[in-house]
Parts: sequence; structure tokens; C-alpha cells
Amino acid sequence: MTIWAHLIHISYNMWSDTPEPRRVSAYRDAMQFDDRVWYEVTQRMADGGLTMAVLDLGDAIRYRSHPEIALGDAWTVERLTEELDRLRGLGLEPIPKLNFSTSHDAWLGDYHRQVSTPAYYQVCADLIQEISELFGRPRFFHIGMDEETAANQPRSRFVVVRQHELWWEDLAFLEEKVTATGARPWVWSDYAWRHPQEFYWRMSRSTLQSNWHYDLVFTDDNEDDRPRIQPAQEVRGWRYLTYLDLDDQGFDQIPAASNYRQAKSFEKTVEFCRRRLDPARLLGFLQTTWLPTVGEFRAHHLAAVDQVAQVIAQDAPESEGGA
Repeated sequence: MTIWAHLIHISYNMWSDTPEPRRVSAYRDAMQFDDRVWYEVTQRMADGGLTMAVLDLGDAIRYRSHPEIALGDAWTVERLTEELDRLRGLGLEPIPKLNFSTSHDAWLGDYHRQVSTPAYYQVCADLIQEISELFGRPRFFHIGMDEETAANQPRSRFVVVRQHELWWEDLAFLEEKVTATGARPWVWSDYAWRHPQEFYWRMSRSTLQSNWHYDLVFTDDNEDDRPRIQPAQEVRGWRYLTYLDLDDQGFDQIPAASNYRQAKSFEKTVEFCRRRLDPARLLGFLQTTWLPTVGEFRAHHLAAVDQVAQVIAQDAPESEGGA
């Protein structure tokens, strides 16, 4: 069955540790979260036929293993457990997400400045183990690992970029810890944009991939003659080609779309991937919003869910016919 997933931010302290108060992505010392929006969005997901809720947890949970990470108003583990039960009751499969990319790990607090040290590795291992237990051994665990470049940290007060062997060593460490819990590691695939040959040589085929292309253009003209597995794919308009390369290289995928800029991104992504990818390796689709779960953006979040629901409704006859 197709996975219809939506990413929801419990924590939004991932983009930067900049103190700029006017930026949506600025670090906050309190949760950017509205219970009413959370309940409404998740109910709308269930009503629309979505099947999976990917929860970006970050510093919004008071972990027993590392309570020092938590924001002052973070959820207790008891609250998290209650919400996971509620999601399952709605027919939604909860999947944990912690982004360990150094461009998006401001949620780690002081450990953000201790990347690749023994203390860092211990914290990562502890959190993965605890969260896996809290989620009842989920089948996937999203570990992020996207956009780890200096260019993606222009406003950060403290910039960290792992390169070459260190990036791969840390990825392998995280994958190992996730796999040991019984879950399957899940990552963003943009490392392939900049280092395609290395990516397809070294990335484990057991790690689930989510490439993304939020534009509306998916060009089929002369695709057989286009360059493949080339660093040039980092050019924004060609990022969708990574879907094809991942498919050619035997990776399982859950392509990601977003209504952050384009309302029809999800529809176009599903249409292209259904047509061009091997259905055996196309596990589903992921919708994203890239805005905090607060009242100011309520309409944006509900629209994102509705866009998925519309595609599900259109896709149902085809899915039922192939069952």
C-alpha cells in the first residue's frame, strides 16, 4: 500500500541558532506550537486518507536520557506517548524524525557545538534508543542529514560542516544505531546533488531516500540524452532527475513535495514519480510545509493536507485496480 505521509513540526529549532527575532526560522527558547492546530491538522490527515505522520521532535520533548536538551515548555514523554496513541487511533502511523545535519541541529543545544565528539555520539545513541522505545519500535526513523554546507548556514552564529570521510562515518554511526532498534534509517537525498558518484557508491541501499523537488516543472524532453549522476543536478530546476538516478541505482524512495512555494508541488511530484519510477521501490510520498505548527500558518498546514487528500482521492481507483 502507498504511504501517504505528512511532516509535522513539534520542534522548529532546526534552521539556525541565530537570535534574529523576526525570522520564522530563528531559534526560539520556547516551543513554536499550537495544540489546536496540531489537533486540527492530524484530524484532517485522518479524514483525508493520509496514513503516516512524520514528527520532527527536536528539543520539544523532555527526554529522560537527556532532559537538558528540552525547551522549558517541552512535552513530557507521557504527553508524547498519549499523542502517539491518539495518532494510531486515527489510523496514522507515527514516525520519529531528528535531523542530525549540522545545518539543522540547533535543537541539540550545547551538543550542536560538540559534533563528532564522544559526548555527541553518546547523546545521539541515547536519543535514538529512547525515541525508538517511546514510539514502540517504529519501522522508519528519519535522521535528516540534508544541506550540510556552509552556504546553508549564512545566519548561524556557529557554523559546522562535516566533509569527506567524517560525514560518511557519522552517517554510518547513526544508521547503525537506528538499525539496532529495528527501524530503517531514512534520510534526505540532497548529498547526491553535490557528490553523486560518491553517494551512489557509498550510500547503503537499506537507507530509505527522500529527494525533493518543489518546483512544478518535470521535463521529459530528451531525457535519454541528459547528463546522469552529475553534480550539475544541484541546479534547482534539475533536482527531480535525482528521483530517476535513485531509481536506477536501486534505492527505495519516498519522494518529498511541499506547498511552501507551490500549491501543486505534491500533485506534480506524484504524477511524475508514478510515471517514471519502479513501483516496487516507490514506497509512497511525503508532504512538507516548512513552517511551524502555529495558528498564524493554520491555513497553510491545512492546505498542505488537503493537497495530499485530493491526490489520494484521484489515485484510489488506480490503487484499487492494482490490488
